[in-house]
Amino acid sequence: MFKRIKDLRLSVIKQMELKASKYPDTISLAQGVPSFDTPQFIKRRVEKELKNEVMSRYSLAPGLAELRELFEIYLAKENMFYDWETEIIVTAGAIEALTATIMAITSPGDEIIIPEPAYTSYREVIVLAGCRPKYVPLHEDDWTLEVKNIEEAISPTTKAILFSNPNNPTGTVFSKSQLLELAELVKKHNIFVITDELYKDFVFEKEFLGGDRLFSLAEIPEIREKIIRVFSLSKLFAMTGWRIGFLHSDAKVVKEILKVHDCLVTCAPVISQFAAMGALEGCEDNITNFNVEFKKRRDLICARFDKLKKYFSYVTPRGAYYIFPRIITEAFPNAKKVKNEKGREVVDSWEFCCDMLDKVKVATVPGFAFGPSGEGHFRLNFARSEKDINAALDRIEKYCKDYGIE
Repeated sequence: MFKRIKDLRLSVIKQMELKASKYPDTISLAQGVPSFDTPQFIKRRVEKELKNEVMSRYSLAPGLAELRELFEIYLAKENMFYDWETEIIVTAGAIEALTATIMAITSPGDEIIIPEPAYTSYREVIVLAGCRPKYVPLHEDDWTLEVKNIEEAISPTTKAILFSNPNNPTGTVFSKSQLLELAELVKKHNIFVITDELYKDFVFEKEFLGGDRLFSLAEIPEIREKIIRVFSLSKLFAMTGWRIGFLHSDAKVVKEILKVHDCLVTCAPVISQFAAMGALEGCEDNITNFNVEFKKRRDLICARFDKLKKYFSYVTPRGAYYIFPRIITEAFPNAKKVKNEKGREVVDSWEFCCDMLDKVKVATVPGFAFGPSGEGHFRLNFARSEKDINAALDRIEKYCKDYGIE
């Protein structure tokens, strides 16, 4: 057990935030926190319940019945049909949902395939469970899913495939056709898919979807016993501090996950569960407004990077609220270089991000944290205000002119 803990690392995102905290004038585009405050209608729902003296007791381990019923209705509108009593758990954020899931469905030594670049904490949760992450690179030209490569990576010890859609950190949106290919792998190899859909409502080019919303593998009844879907209100309603999420799957799977969830947290914070009820009761306008604003900010940050094309290249993010530029190696001749997973010389992303933080006080996340394919890149969160985005890019532009090629 101690060896397992030694193999863990504090999230590189948190490491960068800790470093940034030493500089009072830092502009942080590192951690994925939106600039918005939690909407007032959610706060009013909580204030109402505070007067009823219901916050001082645990809820049932799966969560408040009224909240799970609301979530069942919410899912049904998106063609996902799950029973609130036996197939839905309210969790203390998405990361607790992922931790409980992986600990429930795996045994030590199992492998979990991660198409990468991928969210940095996936590795830590897998290691904590005594399992091994097995990275399969996305197609670097456009960060699309390489289903053929995923199948080639499947071994007798493979227990699950874990990915986010839209992808964090690249902003890629995996298409319905790619996901249907993945569904065939599930049937053929009898493995789980854990689909993390935190950013599902933040998709900027709807025509790419082939419909009006993101398709989920949880919509396919034939494989519901192998699909575990994780969702959170943290990003959707600017509720990162409330720590509230959900997971749903077939009843047989949820029954096992619930045992681990109970060990980890007993139940999600009750005050946050009431906040979640407020969110689900009045969500439509809020989602639309946030989506419009994030698209404006996406366009802004892309325009700013277009002016720095001799220093960076990028794939335009179609969803979420991150951009993942590649650092052009030749543009920074004095930067430390390392070999990436393909043996190509690239800029050391940790040294680059730390140096930029020291020199111009902008916090970003080094790409190596997101898997082997991420080395030589860095991630920026464009859910911050337009003022912060412009100020940060002004500083990055100065850094490029001072320490890059002329």
